[in-house]
Amino acid sequence: MKPWHWWRTVFYLIPAVSVYTIVLGTVSLASSLFDRRGNFGHRCARAWSWLIVKTSGVTIDVEGLEKLDRSRSYIFAANHQSIYDIPILFTSLPFQLRIISKVSIGRIPFMGWHLSRTGHVLVDRARPGAGVVKKMARLVAAGHSLIVFPEGTRSTDGSVVRFKGGSFLIALQSQLPIVPITLVGSRHVMFRGEVTVRPRHVTVIVHDPVETAGLPRDAARELTETVRDTVASRAA
Repeated sequence: MKPWHWWRTVFYLIPAVSVYTIVLGTVSLASSLFDRRGNFGHRCARAWSWLIVKTSGVTIDVEGLEKLDRSRSYIFAANHQSIYDIPILFTSLPFQLRIISKVSIGRIPFMGWHLSRTGHVLVDRARPGAGVVKKMARLVAAGHSLIVFPEGTRSTDGSVVRFKGGSFLIALQSQLPIVPITLVGSRHVMFRGEVTVRPRHVTVIVHDPVETAGLPRDAARELTETVRDTVASRAA
């Protein structure tokens, strides 16, 4: 007999999330006809995220939010443990957020269409191209904040592996502060390679922003290691 959480996921959570995605995705797509910056679409994304988190029974504590100036833009660099990381961060961070994701995600009905139409950055990892840097720079210039997962993939055991440096070059070029984010417990909500969702408690730890103003491009490697070490210092 399959565990209770499997049945709950398949027969309750997946249908509920599908409804949230279709309804809010449709509203977001409609809004993109008159709001090409995607600000209203972001409100839809936050509502979608909140509904998923609540329906799944996930509780969240956010530590350190008072360290941030809500009138500024940031690059949030987080460890990656679960596909729930994005709804958790969208629920937790009161900023106009955009993500960098695989181009294949853009082909998913409603969710992918929303990302394509509301200013998120979709990347072909085999051929990223210089255009990605320009897109990220335009988002920053529009006053949006970026969420990046510099590990490039989800952790299977909670450890934080080496960070890739591309997003840190963007931070240096735009002189935007980087905010290290440590997610604790999200991998227990939905383990990589599984369908089952389990109600769990997640802690989002917001570290002190790392200022990049005045730093040269060749500081990218040291900056990457500093942010990675900060994120890993609270990971579990």
